[in-house]
Amino acid sequence: MNNKPFVDIILPTYNSKIFIHKTIKSVFNQSYKHWRLIIIDDGSTDGTEKILYRLYNKFKNKKKILILRNNKNKGQAFTRNFGLRNTKSEFIAFLDSDDLWSKNKLKNQMKFMISNNYDFTYTDYKAVKNNKTKVIKVPDYFNYKKFIHNSSITTSSVILKKKIIKNIYFRNLKFLEDYFFKCQILKRNVKAYRCPGLYAYYLIRNNSLQSNRFSVLISLWMINKNLNKMNFINNIVSILSILFNSLKKYGFR
Repeated sequence: MNNKPFVDIILPTYNSKIFIHKTIKSVFNQSYKHWRLIIIDDGSTDGTEKILYRLYNKFKNKKKILILRNNKNKGQAFTRNFGLRNTKSEFIAFLDSDDLWSKNKLKNQMKFMISNNYDFTYTDYKAVKNNKTKVIKVPDYFNYKKFIHNSSITTSSVILKKKIIKNIYFRNLKFLEDYFFKCQILKRNVKAYRCPGLYAYYLIRNNSLQSNRFSVLISLWMINKNLNKMNFINNIVSILSILFNSLKKYGFR
């Protein structure tokens, strides 16, 4: 780790003024300092943009922050792709605007990746809903076959090498664009590995995907059928397995 590589952090945000300050602060507080934060505001109308520029002006090293903005709301997929097009580093991390990192997240995960020459890593995380937290332990590794039965990689815990996402982008889907993004990577015979430790905090809002399971399952069916090209039986097995693992992780909350 003597020659520490930079990590580009993609942070999309939309109407997140309640959460965004703590999220960005968790990046500023990282013990690993070789990062660049790419914030893409997706046409916020609640004052988020003012908060972003106020934080930007307070930060001394402005070369470490890039703020982009969509003139109107274009959705999570477009916004993340906009961020990806502006990355320059060998490593890419993702952070959602209402999630948080612990201070040693980048330090320990980068050390883990470099020491083992891994291309795709993730970590355990804490799910937070209604001020209650639950530690989510994830499997030690995923390949494509395993992932379509247990999609437990939360995006805010992911770091990957840019080279493995060549020609892969987030599709403009109503739900689960990050699920298919990971599927595309893992289909290339890439394995994802769990970095030991709990470094991400994932907020489940009352109107989030986890609170809208029926719509998510319909979307999952369509993604598996039309994009992953699964037959009927494999699709049913995938959905039931993912539902089972989701209930095991989050319960009926």
